[in-house]
Amino acid sequence: MPGKDEYPAWGCLPNLVQVEISQYTSPMFSTPDDPGISRYWSVAEVNNYLKGILEADANLQDLWVAGEISNLSRPASGHLYFTLKDQSSSLRCVMWKNRAAQIKTALQNGLEVEAHGVLGVYEKSGQYQLYVDFMRPKGEGALFQEFQRLKTQLEMEGLFDPARKRPIPPWPNRIGIVTSPSGAAFQDMKDTLNRRYPLVKILLSPSSVQGDSAPGEICAALERLYRLEPDLILIGRGGGSIEDLWAFNDEKVARTLAKSPVPVISGVGHETDFTITDFVADLRAPTPTAAAELAVPDQADLRLGLGESWNRLARSVQNRISDQRWKMENFSTQIDRLSPSNQISNGRQRLDELDGRMGRGMGAIMKTSRDVCLAYQARLSALNPEAILKRGYAILTAEDGSTVYQVNQASSGEKLQVHVSDGEFEVIVN
Repeated sequence: MPGKDEYPAWGCLPNLVQVEISQYTSPMFSTPDDPGISRYWSVAEVNNYLKGILEADANLQDLWVAGEISNLSRPASGHLYFTLKDQSSSLRCVMWKNRAAQIKTALQNGLEVEAHGVLGVYEKSGQYQLYVDFMRPKGEGALFQEFQRLKTQLEMEGLFDPARKRPIPPWPNRIGIVTSPSGAAFQDMKDTLNRRYPLVKILLSPSSVQGDSAPGEICAALERLYRLEPDLILIGRGGGSIEDLWAFNDEKVARTLAKSPVPVISGVGHETDFTITDFVADLRAPTPTAAAELAVPDQADLRLGLGESWNRLARSVQNRISDQRWKMENFSTQIDRLSPSNQISNGRQRLDELDGRMGRGMGAIMKTSRDVCLAYQARLSALNPEAILKRGYAILTAEDGSTVYQVNQASSGEKLQVHVSDGEFEVIVN
């Protein structure tokens, strides 16, 4: 039986890593003439055996492979099939649909990329291939390291401190925008602002947003807006690769943005993109359109809120009127109760009652007095001398006017005045 050195190195990955399986001395390497042969392996068993070996090697389950894309295929399933090659070798690759959808760079044959994935065996054809889960254009790794370095530096200086973040004004009158005037991002922001809040005035400070000159132009555009003193500033652009967005990772741009006298909303790229500008700004939006939406209120919401406020005001006024009407009626009742006219009416009623009582009292008193007078009259009548005289009696009066009621009061020859019931006459005493 041939020795292990007589066979090629199984599982060899050109320019990356070499897996040597010399330690495996399975019967599948035996010859038919070997008396120790027990059975023949199927092709599927061989492929499955090799797949297990590859998947057991930790080095092959976390690979970064650099190469040039060739034989790129995009079937209707959405998966990507391609080959990575260098000057001497090639490696078959597969990227499933859910991972492929996250790639922002336009892939094409000849593009140099850095791919990450795990090495496995496609058992049906017996070929090993790289199952890619992430891929980026070659060079993005260095840019990402520079991004992390600058992010750490500025964060240590306090440029990302939440205490620096200012609230976004709820009713901005003027909004400054820093972006490319020819880009779709500006048109989206302008349309969104006009649709949501037509009262706002837009101040465009144009700048390129990509290329070597972009950082300087962005700084100049910001400085122009600082002199105009808008209520709010929007800065942003549409999506792209990390190289396309690199102007917004510039240190000078970050420091200029940190000096802004007014709040800033950053809307750079897509939702998964993050730039230094996003961290320095007072508010980060996932897209330029979202930045415009966060900058102003929605007139539909304002109209709805205004209607609700109007209804609350109407209910409040109605309730206030009802309360005041109840209080007025209560006060009117109290006034009526305390009114002099009411007291006068009560006094009149009281006077009528007293008058009636006085009348009844006077009548009783007069009746009693009349009865007393009649009694006195009866008594006086009984004692009246004239009544006695009418019964045949007479009253004698001496010349000095004294009444003679005894014999010894009269003298012989004295003249007496005799009073009878119908007159008087003189008599001489014998």
